[in-house]
Amino acid sequence: MFNYENLKNILFKLDPEKAHTLAEFGMRLGNLMPSLLNPVAAQCVVVDERLELELFGVRFPNPVGIAAGFDKNAHMFRALGALGFGHIEYGTVTPRPQNGNNKPRLFRHIEERSLQNAMGFNNDGSAKVAKRAGSLYPFVIPLGANIGKNKTTSQENAIKDYIELTKTFSPVCDYLAVNISSPNTPNLRDLQNESFIKELFSACVPLTNKPILLKIAPDMTPQNAIALCSAAVDSGAKGIIATNTTIDYSLVGEPKDFGGISGEVLRQKSFELFEAIAKEFFKTTTLISVGGISTPQEAYRRLKAGANLVQIYTSFIYEGPKIASNINAGILKLMDEEGFHNIKEVIGASR
Repeated sequence: MFNYENLKNILFKLDPEKAHTLAEFGMRLGNLMPSLLNPVAAQCVVVDERLELELFGVRFPNPVGIAAGFDKNAHMFRALGALGFGHIEYGTVTPRPQNGNNKPRLFRHIEERSLQNAMGFNNDGSAKVAKRAGSLYPFVIPLGANIGKNKTTSQENAIKDYIELTKTFSPVCDYLAVNISSPNTPNLRDLQNESFIKELFSACVPLTNKPILLKIAPDMTPQNAIALCSAAVDSGAKGIIATNTTIDYSLVGEPKDFGGISGEVLRQKSFELFEAIAKEFFKTTTLISVGGISTPQEAYRRLKAGANLVQIYTSFIYEGPKIASNINAGILKLMDEEGFHNIKEVIGASR
């Protein structure tokens, strides 16, 4: 495969959002000419039954997924599958299209190998995205639909947005992820309270035969996070995704005073909250760990702490298209070193 460092040098001279748009354009070519992706898949897809696991009655070929936010509009399924990811979480999608926040709204912290974004759920809206996803669903790897309310929807009517989205996306995904943890929609994180969570899952779970998961923010105490997750699980949630981006701006040297930070600076903060949640919920619900994962060792640490799956995003930008392949190959090497025969033995091994 080409040298990504050379391409990154070019992309990093561009505004981050323009660079993402250019990368998306290249990856969308795979939809027009799927045969172009065959040599990519030959180098990037790690096929090994030791990495396979089943969740929600769905087979995941490996535990490394791409987090929500990268493919907001379901344009890049084929390319991401060819790059070796074990699942794709697309979105965040809102009922109605929205442009998101004012630009510039995406920033690199290169020395910290991190990003800061204030995108604001920019997306094509549920009708277009669901139609696009439906044209390929069921896909060769599992698909998750990440859903969120529109910026203009009042707090009082937020539940209606999630009900509508649950109905719309249930036929075109393997699981749904409720996003009330982005810092980039005004007051969205205020919905991270037990009362709303109970109302939301009680309303949405009966509407679908697909599992609904809750995605939480890293900026809460373990006690509050556990209480929130308990309310979700008791109300029918089938899993927890931890964590979204952070608003702890002290983690980077020259932060903006808005948006959420992702990447390597989030690693320990995300892990510590995940570990607290896993201590409480391991074996009782599905756990997905995301935030600061860029190496096989870190992915392996999350798995041993109790994660059924891990997700990456920012490390994809910094490490390049072989990131999923490298992490999966590294996990297999670590399994061999420690004498594990399959991924299921790894999950929760340090609990």
